[in-house]
Amino acid sequence: MSKTSILVYAERVGGNLGEIEKLLAGPLADFDGIHILPFFHPYDGDDAGFDPIDHKIVDPRLGTWADFKRISEPHELTADLIVNHASALSPEFIDWQEKGDDSEYAGLFLTFDTVFPNGGTEEGITSFYRPRPGMPFTAYEVNGKRRLVWTTFMPSQVDIDIKHEKGQAYLRSVLDALKSGGVKVVRLDAVGYAVKTPGTDSFMTPETLEFVSEIAELIQSYGMRVLVEVHAHYTQQLEIAPLVDLIYDFQSAPLLLHSLFTGTVDRLDDWFKIRPANCLNVLDTHDGYGVIDGGPIGDKPGLITQDEMAHIFKVAEKNTEGHSAIASVVPQWFTLPHQINATLPNIVKNDTGYVIMRAVQFFLPGEPQVYYVGLFNGMDDRELFARSGQGRDTNRHNYTPAEIEEALQQPVTQAIIALARVRKHPAFNGEFSWNVVDHETMRLEWNHGSDRLSLEFKTTVGEPSFVVEATSADGVRRFTSVEELATY
Repeated sequence: MSKTSILVYAERVGGNLGEIEKLLAGPLADFDGIHILPFFHPYDGDDAGFDPIDHKIVDPRLGTWADFKRISEPHELTADLIVNHASALSPEFIDWQEKGDDSEYAGLFLTFDTVFPNGGTEEGITSFYRPRPGMPFTAYEVNGKRRLVWTTFMPSQVDIDIKHEKGQAYLRSVLDALKSGGVKVVRLDAVGYAVKTPGTDSFMTPETLEFVSEIAELIQSYGMRVLVEVHAHYTQQLEIAPLVDLIYDFQSAPLLLHSLFTGTVDRLDDWFKIRPANCLNVLDTHDGYGVIDGGPIGDKPGLITQDEMAHIFKVAEKNTEGHSAIASVVPQWFTLPHQINATLPNIVKNDTGYVIMRAVQFFLPGEPQVYYVGLFNGMDDRELFARSGQGRDTNRHNYTPAEIEEALQQPVTQAIIALARVRKHPAFNGEFSWNVVDHETMRLEWNHGSDRLSLEFKTTVGEPSFVVEATSADGVRRFTSVEELATY
């Protein structure tokens, strides 16, 4: 039987680790694990904690490593290893800036000369894939000289040379801290960008896969599991899945929206036939709602077409009253956004349809994980977006304890919590199967001896419906509405 978990920012769910601990011991006790997004010093940098000044210290505003140890005793705790970069404000980078080659951290950070020791060509430089406009390096003053430092994401996020002994030592020092703090699963953040190979786009290359295999083995030697985050063509997900313990299923999310917005299930059927078994089942996350993960990339066809992706964005724009189009950025090299910046309940705009998506998430093989805003059935935080100008903040509301208490009373939230209880049904110890009933209806089923559990859902546009049936020694229980499911 697989684990269920929630995904949170510590500072945005009650304000600190103490409030999260109370929730896990109380209304969210049915979840087995928790992924706490970057809690390092500081959690509120330029990139919501993904640019830590010190990757080994818990921000004291949130709590201490002792808090994490307590949380990790009854729960599987997941934390991030930010593989690709550190903060330009980190002590290591500042020391190197001051001392240059005399610094003990010389070699830790990637420069233009590191990547192109024999000089770079226009073709070689522009071939690098970067999820941002512009070139992937920034000019910094280093010991009185201007140096081009590799910055894949933001100028304040300086890339680490993961091939250099100093880079490897840095990553091991972070792993030491995570292990001692009770972390049981390590999420490799931005690992797809970590290996720079001139002559390629340096994203998910054979060299990247080799590095993933190496660092996964290192993490497993600590007794921790490895989760890899890669937003890429689905075939690359299939390649990387055998190398790690867990791989994100980013494909089911856009395919479920496609099903609800078109009244068809055929694309889900196609994905389920090839979907890896070791998936972390996610829908919404702290990033925008992924759509590109299901689509074509270059000359590779997707699980959905470009036109079908465009339809998803169009319906989302309508359901969010135009706001998703404002908050979602279209990269220079694409005709569509990568992601929808809106909350999933707001994108779907139908409680039954939304709960169907969650039910599929919990019924699929793998380990379901629910993002806190989706768990609380949250709507777009337009005020936060207006203040920050960051599209993803639309889906990163700061919940007070009072707001959490109110959210927990909603039937949708209670139904999602009930699905965590459903996941403990003994049928999940058995065999999984699915079948397409008709073009708009699919049935998912688990069987383990006399224990059976099924989800049949219909994707009729505007009128979705579902039936959950649970069979055990106690008899048959049937649920056909959000309110009924909440009572499981």
